[in-house]
Amino acid sequence: MSASRTVICLLRNDLRLHDNELFHWAQRNAEHIVPLYCFDPRHYVGTYNFNLPKTGPFRLRFLLESVRDLRNTLLNTGSNLVVRKGKPEEVVADLIKQLGSVSSVAFHEEVASEELNVEKKVKEVCAQLKVKVHTCWGSTLYHMEDLPFHQISRLPDVYTEFRKAVESQSRVRPVLPTPERLNPLPPGLDEGAIPTAEDLQQTEPVSDPRSAFPCTGGESSALARLKHYFWDTDAVATYKETRNGLIGVDYSTKFSPWLALGCISPRYIYHQIKTYERERTANQSTYWVIFELLWRDYFKFVGIKYGNKMFQVKGLQGKSVPWKMDMKLFDAWKEGRTGVPFVDANMRELALTGFMSNRGRQNVASFLTKDLGLDWRQGAEWFEYLLVRCVDIQCIIYQFNHKTFCRSE
Repeated sequence: MSASRTVICLLRNDLRLHDNELFHWAQRNAEHIVPLYCFDPRHYVGTYNFNLPKTGPFRLRFLLESVRDLRNTLLNTGSNLVVRKGKPEEVVADLIKQLGSVSSVAFHEEVASEELNVEKKVKEVCAQLKVKVHTCWGSTLYHMEDLPFHQISRLPDVYTEFRKAVESQSRVRPVLPTPERLNPLPPGLDEGAIPTAEDLQQTEPVSDPRSAFPCTGGESSALARLKHYFWDTDAVATYKETRNGLIGVDYSTKFSPWLALGCISPRYIYHQIKTYERERTANQSTYWVIFELLWRDYFKFVGIKYGNKMFQVKGLQGKSVPWKMDMKLFDAWKEGRTGVPFVDANMRELALTGFMSNRGRQNVASFLTKDLGLDWRQGAEWFEYLLVRCVDIQCIIYQFNHKTFCRSE
């Protein structure tokens, strides 16, 4: 293997080339770059409390499409995506030993405990092998260092307070330019095969032509969706009026699954909106897309502030609620057999397509907790299994917390 300086870029929920700080940093600091994605076996076991399958067929298909797309994109830059099945900390250790020339391991910081545990173990491995670690922050619209709160403990517990402070006191950083070329892999390094669904003990889902999300994973599809929604159809100009529609493909942006895997940068969306407002029109709808991106930021920062409290049965407010454990009721809810047409239709859509509108999610979450009185964590874990976009699990957890404990603004 080459003795040249090598950087491993551990990719997780940042599967894109555009506006990706990891690649910019690595390009300046290494002769060889190893973009690495690991299919972590812990993502394909049971969930936290009720042992539901953690990753379902729709999300896995979207992930596999996104990984394949990133490999194709990187090949066009003279690079490649190295793919491995295994725990990231173990894969990184093996690569460091194999290559013998790794100067740094770089990754984007995450929020939830499972991702933070991976980061901790990767850092431990690197310390043992005397390899430096470089981290970036890149999953939110506003950089964490730019928030107008001196400490994350001072983050407001009400979204409106957060939004007003950020809008008035912070700014969105510019988008990093997309590199045309990347430094290559070290000579002789096997890129590895991208697994199939069967390799990960999953089955390939059947596509339903009625889906409101007939989209594929990957950066290329994400950028094409933005072009379609903004520039080809001007659908963004009516977003606020249509966003609560249920099964229209263009009723809402549909960006969330790509955002969850980092196939598209929230900063890129923001600056495209600003360009659209200058060149075509600025109205409540164009602002409301930014408003929703800020909600997503808020979910992330709440996750940092409260940590695992977000996942515990008493929720963010620490309220004791006498939750029922009734599997017949839960099965009726998840299978769309409650007898309430609106709830049942949305749950069947989720089961058949992996997608449900924001309005639908709010209503079925409220029905599970308020009407059926069932443990909100069951619903959250069912969503995690089936939703295409649920890599942003803290968003879903917060959604159930919000509906369950009536957090007000």
